[in-house]
Amino acid sequence: MINFKKIFSEFNNKRVLIIGDAMIDAYMWGGINRMSPEAPVPIVEIQKHETRLGGSANVALNIQSLEAKPILCSVIGNDMHGKLFLDLMHKSNLSTKGILISKKRRTTLKTRIIANEKHQLRVDEEDTKPIELENKFINKINEHISSCDVVILQDYNKGTLTQNVIKEIITTANELNIPTIVDPKKINFSNYNNCTVFKPNLSEIKEGMKIDFNSNNQNEINEVTNKLLNKLQAKAILLTMSEKGISITNNKEFEYTPAFQRKIIDVSGAGDTVISVASLCLTTEMNFKILSKLSSLAGGIVCEEVGVVPINKNKLLSEASIFINYE
Repeated sequence: MINFKKIFSEFNNKRVLIIGDAMIDAYMWGGINRMSPEAPVPIVEIQKHETRLGGSANVALNIQSLEAKPILCSVIGNDMHGKLFLDLMHKSNLSTKGILISKKRRTTLKTRIIANEKHQLRVDEEDTKPIELENKFINKINEHISSCDVVILQDYNKGTLTQNVIKEIITTANELNIPTIVDPKKINFSNYNNCTVFKPNLSEIKEGMKIDFNSNNQNEINEVTNKLLNKLQAKAILLTMSEKGISITNNKEFEYTPAFQRKIIDVSGAGDTVISVASLCLTTEMNFKILSKLSSLAGGIVCEEVGVVPINKNKLLSEASIFINYE
């Protein structure tokens, strides 16, 4: 029997450094009752607006929900959306000490239009060029990294994580014996050498490795993840496969876990939850097998709600005690 209550209590007050692209997730809720006379598109009658922290800031919210202490380092624009982002951070009781403001980029805003209980459209406002405050950003990160128990690198291809930033973070973390966990995207996929855990999804690993394989075949999954493990010299590859489940590969073992059965409503933000739970597991003595199962369970839980939402710690604890202890 795994004592999840004890493990979850160990999450409390752990310091987690989150580095990556922060953004705002905006929602417009309404209904569709007619088509536009101007073009063959539906007219959405908006009834409610909502703004939430997104990207690496949603990871910070997940860490906070797990009762650990998040420290977010990111770069936002000197614009109205940047001001809104800082306001949302303050309202969520999240520190802004790691946030840099740039006059040369926009704050990323993703607006989702939801009508008749369906996600109809998404509109993005953003800059994706590499940050120009690279050295200043590295210095900002170095102010916080030594006091942290684990480092998350959250990459959305928006330009915050450059090759130099990535190399400096991982090198420093390894020198300090602090584990690092990476949620990658295409541009920097092969730049995370010597990280502790690398967490791609199916499309990312196929595109990043320029290889196709049968995701229903565990032998093929094991072969590809081992190639990636050796290429990056990482300690483990945590591969998320949506409804197919999750796998974990290290030099000693390969473990595949089918997805826990759930009523999936919205997968937005599930990856943020998976990496948040996995990062805190790295701060305990939990083995990789249980880390992957617990992370997968958490990702499924948040998929049962509309929009990007953080994990509920008590619900995760309750379900882990049932589904993982007695599977």
